[in-house]
Amino acid sequence: MAVQLSNTSAIPDVAEAAHDLTHKSAIPSIAEPRLEDGTPLPPPNGGYGWVCTACVFIVYANTLGINASYGNFLAHYLETQAHPGAKPLDYAFVGAISLSFCYLCSPAAAYSIRYLGLRTALLIGVCFQTLGLITASFATQTWQLYLSQGVCFAIGMGFLFTGTIGIIPQWFTTRRSLASGLAAAGSGFGGMVYSFAVGAMIRSLGLDWALRILGIVSCAMNAVCALLLRDRGAYITKDAPTVRQVIRRPAVYPLLGFACFSLLAYTVNMFSLAHYARFVGLSSPQSNLMAALFNAAQVVGRPSVGLFSDKMGRLNLAAALTFIAGFLALAMWISTDFLASLTAYSVLAGLVAGTFWATIAPITAEVVGLKMMPATLTLMWLSIVLPSTFAQPLATLIVHKTSNYIGAQIPTGCAYIAAAACLMLVRGKKVQYMKRGQDISADNIGGQPSRPQEPEIGLLRAMWVNARV
Repeated sequence: MAVQLSNTSAIPDVAEAAHDLTHKSAIPSIAEPRLEDGTPLPPPNGGYGWVCTACVFIVYANTLGINASYGNFLAHYLETQAHPGAKPLDYAFVGAISLSFCYLCSPAAAYSIRYLGLRTALLIGVCFQTLGLITASFATQTWQLYLSQGVCFAIGMGFLFTGTIGIIPQWFTTRRSLASGLAAAGSGFGGMVYSFAVGAMIRSLGLDWALRILGIVSCAMNAVCALLLRDRGAYITKDAPTVRQVIRRPAVYPLLGFACFSLLAYTVNMFSLAHYARFVGLSSPQSNLMAALFNAAQVVGRPSVGLFSDKMGRLNLAAALTFIAGFLALAMWISTDFLASLTAYSVLAGLVAGTFWATIAPITAEVVGLKMMPATLTLMWLSIVLPSTFAQPLATLIVHKTSNYIGAQIPTGCAYIAAAACLMLVRGKKVQYMKRGQDISADNIGGQPSRPQEPEIGLLRAMWVNARV
């Protein structure tokens, strides 16, 4: 007897589209009942999904969280010159490579997931990340550090990130934002824990054993999660739009600007905070505390942004919080040079610095629709490679040449504000389509208005119209 469900088309959401990009497995990981027409059953909205949520939280903590603690390594490298002949710019590029290669290897990770299966792809990521951290502990030259803590670690992180980003949406409907927000907090939690742990291990055990312990611990945690995570299976949309179709959408360009400016500012903010604390005369434990507080605040900030955006409007909240991040960098970070004020800045900035990661998926869905989501995400990951690669090296070079951090702080604040401006342009385009009685998403544009049209308004005026978008 076939299962009958009403309104199953109302279930899909933004992250399911992201799942289509990264989880087009040839063979579903779980054989589950389907409708007569072959359509998968809707998500159970819980159940084993909470186990998957916990696993994704742990994976993020042991990938993105470890990467977030690189600021502690950077401060140690710059202070001790751990590798003879290495320049400050060399160490900055190691952290930049770990981000850029993570995004660059996403297509390869998606290909592996499709043809080798989710679990195999995740275990490949575990092996690469462990190998990168362990071999970094034996590095004596800069190029060895590039390949180990840079490229190898990034490949592992990329496979694990790509493999887990679309799992949670398959298990939830009405609790999807809550579950996704809780999982996203894993990177902040891991960054907080590892910021303390890395500093303590370097001081007590040395740099080499700090890297080895990170490799062993993250290997054990990620391997267990890779075995427990389950993909409910998905279908491939044969007529999925291509990147060429995406770039024809004018609203996509300010969205890409939002991504690029946000990552440029976030990368400098995250990696520079620990070194800035040492720069203004704080001790090593105090500098580790600043990085930990920054990441701890994201544990609260990211889930909160995800939850409140549904009530206040995703574009509204994201633009406001991104602007606040820029304002804090310009008004507070520049004038902060003692423990109490830097502590306050670390907490406040951490609450809003991760706005991009908490909102980019639903915002992208509002701009291009679910059908264009996979191609748009592909374009977006590629667009943020350059900012994530060169942001921190350029900031480090400016500080080294000028012996002053203001040359890095002002561009960071301006980049956040530019990202907010780009998002306001997207907001204006969406309001314009709303006034026409249409939806800006690619699924609906070109069709008939869904309600009577209102008089056309200009883009600049539409940016400031009171609307919940």
